[in-house]
Amino acid sequence: MAWYAYCIGEREAFPSIARHRKPVPMDSVVGVSGNQVFLYPASDLAIVVSEHNPQEPINQKSYVDHARVIADCFHHSTVLPFRFGTVFNDDESLRKSIRSNQRQFLTNIDKLRGKTEMHLKILVDDCCTHEFEKHLTTETVGREYLSNLRETATRTRERQTRARAISFQMHRLFMPLDEEVTCRLTDSGKLVLDIAHLIDRKCVERYMNKFTTTSATLRECQMQISGPWPPYHFVHRLTRSGHQHTHAASAAPAPRPAAAPVLETALI
Repeated sequence: MAWYAYCIGEREAFPSIARHRKPVPMDSVVGVSGNQVFLYPASDLAIVVSEHNPQEPINQKSYVDHARVIADCFHHSTVLPFRFGTVFNDDESLRKSIRSNQRQFLTNIDKLRGKTEMHLKILVDDCCTHEFEKHLTTETVGREYLSNLRETATRTRERQTRARAISFQMHRLFMPLDEEVTCRLTDSGKLVLDIAHLIDRKCVERYMNKFTTTSATLRECQMQISGPWPPYHFVHRLTRSGHQHTHAASAAPAPRPAAAPVLETALI
């Protein structure tokens, strides 16, 4: 039987599997394609899975279902999300993967226990003239071409400098335990900073209050907030060098339309 995997949690957080060695259904939890969700016991861990039929299509709704199951488990336990679409072909491949990576999983759970992820999206008017970028698409030759290349490089550095300055300001204001930051330029000529902050779960209310005062003060920025979420970005960071069969989720917890970036810069 193939298993679709959602996340890894702490076995002790789910009393229903305390004395079980086989998968136990989770009450009132429905997964991808409407399938029943199970807790699969594995030593000190609980693997959240559902039966998987390769013939069943995985689509945009499946992504929402995947994130919803993880969010539900996050109410009960520290979780390590799997990447969307992770499937184990049978019981043996699932058990083998968990056994070979169990120590790393337990270490990561310990590092993320009591923590949650908050997400900020910050839109800023581009400090560089967008019309100039359009001009660069026309055919140019010789000195003009080289001059345009230098000008483009200069403007890219200016954007990166501004993005880093905003990122530093957000870090100083919110004081997260950890952060992941990316920056892109949209077709409309705005810089978009996507910032994931790792914070203590007990500090969520304080974080929300800080967001309210900050967004009212920084009139030159449009700020959006979401969360608290399972620590998607930070699980990915902890497991980048992990086993090839274990994929931690790095996607956002809900589907978002993909922008068409002109500039994509990782700040850290």
